[in-house]
Amino acid sequence: MKYVDNDVAAIVLAAGLGTRMRSQTAKVLHKISGRPMILYVLETARKVVGDNVVLVIGHQAEKVRQIVSRHAMVTYAVQEKQLGTGHAVLTALPHLKPSIRQVLILYGDVPLLMPQTILKLLDDHITFRRDISLLGVELSNPYGYGRLLFDENGHLLKVVEETDATEHQRQIKTINAGIYCAKKESLHATLHQTGMRNAQGERYLTDIIEFGNKMGMNIGVVFAKDSEEIIGINTLEELEKVETIMQKRLSKSS
Repeated sequence: MKYVDNDVAAIVLAAGLGTRMRSQTAKVLHKISGRPMILYVLETARKVVGDNVVLVIGHQAEKVRQIVSRHAMVTYAVQEKQLGTGHAVLTALPHLKPSIRQVLILYGDVPLLMPQTILKLLDDHITFRRDISLLGVELSNPYGYGRLLFDENGHLLKVVEETDATEHQRQIKTINAGIYCAKKESLHATLHQTGMRNAQGERYLTDIIEFGNKMGMNIGVVFAKDSEEIIGINTLEELEKVETIMQKRLSKSS
């Protein structure tokens, strides 16, 4: 399963507070089928890139580090201030080995993602020599997700978040799964273009698509077949939903 070359790494974002979980426990430490959700993500990442995993921690950083270290060998990057997903990736980049050329970006609260889906994204990205590739999916109910905007030739232009979308754009059912694969130098270049453009002073990872286009980069999308894989956990209700799916998945494999 592991990608044959040793020049690919995964950055896993797990620094968030998770206020909507209504819990004192760091979001990524909430358990699914008896295991902290972050361990499923790291297991998947390691099946693809081996030990080339950088885990970005922040909220309850030491507790997350303590629990993860019992189960997985990863490199840690600490995001001291929550300044957005783009800032989190910038925090991780210096921790990558010099030999790394391609970077996968995953989320610690998306535990259903399968290694085969990541490999499909990576293979497509390398085959078509892209600078940045994004995982997309079609949803019948896309509420809450960023929409993918394409031009008349089917080229990805940008990601528009739900809160910024027009009424017409909210009808789009093609959404951003939030999973990326990018050349390391392309990440550096585009992330440094993403300014602290809002009152919170945050950098948004989604902006790399728009800036990548402006810089003439090769941008593309790979579509996931199973929308359940990209479910993110932000509430206790979503945790219960993922628990049910995971139980079914585990029962099939046993």
